[in-house]
This record gives sequence, structure tokens and C-alpha cells, in this order.
Amino acid sequence: MTRRLLYLLVTLALVTTTAAADARPIPLEVPPGNLSVLALGDSVTSGYSCYCDAFPAAYGDQLANQTGTGVTVHNLGVGGLDSGGLLDDLDRSSSQMAQAATDADYVLLTIGANDFAGHEDDVTAGRCTTECVTDELAELSHNLEQILDRINGLDTHRTPEVLITGYWNVFKDGEVARRLYPFDGQNATLALTQATNHVIAGAAEAAHATYVDLYTPFETAPDITDLLAPDGDHPNAAGHALIADLLLKATRPQHKLTG
Repeated sequence: MTRRLLYLLVTLALVTTTAAADARPIPLEVPPGNLSVLALGDSVTSGYSCYCDAFPAAYGDQLANQTGTGVTVHNLGVGGLDSGGLLDDLDRSSSQMAQAATDADYVLLTIGANDFAGHEDDVTAGRCTTECVTDELAELSHNLEQILDRINGLDTHRTPEVLITGYWNVFKDGEVARRLYPFDGQNATLALTQATNHVIAGAAEAAHATYVDLYTPFETAPDITDLLAPDGDHPNAAGHALIADLLLKATRPQHKLTG
């Protein structure tokens, strides 16, 4: 199942809920004295296909150990979400995402891969790399600028520390990709991923957020297959553990236990 198809299925399920339910989202409470971690993004964030604790929960546990402080994690990742969909959610003050962003110490963000779903067949077949997605890359850059602005503007208590990840691959990788994609297609997915990560890193720098590179540690692993779920598209437990470790290492030292 592609990430975009997953998003369409989730969206269809959400449409069946009432408008009143949307106007009264479930409160996301944080116990007094706890640090608050808000995770936003797509199926990578949500932990789809892993059947394990996704990286936001693991990050929260490790952050609690580092700081000696209670940590509350709200994982609002949505399978198949693209950057436009996330921006729309943050623009709706009644949405759970927008309300959770009003009081977050840390925001973990993974978004962008699904922006290219319409060109998956062309890229994975090796018929194009970035030349067929120039509009999507430009739109991603614009949306990320707005998303990061919304996150900072919504938090009424502080300026949260935002950690935004790149991707190891915007499509499938490892043994699954080697089996399904021709050699040119495999190279094309990596070229598009690097272009996507360049856009994400640039948006993070402009917004004074922290960019966390996932491409290098995943792609330089002895076999990336060992970090992926059977679908070749999402992280497995080892992959989520690695992402949590990388996020914690990127967390600014002043938020960690110093003594």
C-alpha cells in the first residue's frame, strides 16, 4: 500500500465523522511539570507497518532519561499525509494538530514524501528524477515555510524546538526496491530523495529549526533492508530506534541533563 493510498483511506474514514466531533477534538493534556513532545507528519511518524513503538515514543523515553523530567508525547502522524494536508490542518484552529501545537516544548516533523506520489511510477521506472517534479519541489518548499511559521506562531507559551527529518527514500528501498525497480529507477528514487532533503534542510535552516539527516545513516547501513518493514517503505523497529537516537543527538544540549 502506497503512502498516498493510505492517506486517502484515512481521509475517507475521517469524512464519516461529524462536524461537531471535529470542532471538539480530544484534549491533549500535559501533566504539570512534564515536557511536551508533539510529533507531526506522515506514516513514518505514525509508525505504520512497524507494529512497534514509533520513533516519537522512543524519543520521549530517551529524552526523559536525559533530562530527568517527565515527558508527554502526542503522536499525531497520519499515514499518507502530504505537506499541503498538514498545512491545512495547522490552519484550522479547531484541529487537534493546531491545538496540540499551542503548548509544545519539542515538535518532531517528518513530511514531504507523499508530495511526489503522483509521479511514483515515472520515477521508480527511471523515466525521470527531479525534472518531472519541479513544481512539487517548489510547492514543498513553500508549504514547509508556512508549516514552520504556523508551528512557531501557534505556540502561545514558548518557541518550541523543532526537529525536522529528511528521508532515506521517498519511495521503497532495500530488497523490495531491488526486486521491483530497475537499476535506473533505484537511482532515480535516491536522486529525488536527495533533492527533497535539500528542500527540507533549507526550510529548516531558514526557520531556525534543526534538520536531522536520515539519508546518510540509513543508506550507509550494511543493508538498509534490516532497517525497513517488509513493505520496503516504512521503518521497522530497528529503523524507528535509529531515528529516535538521531533525533536525541540533534536535540540542543541546553535541554539535556548537565550534571
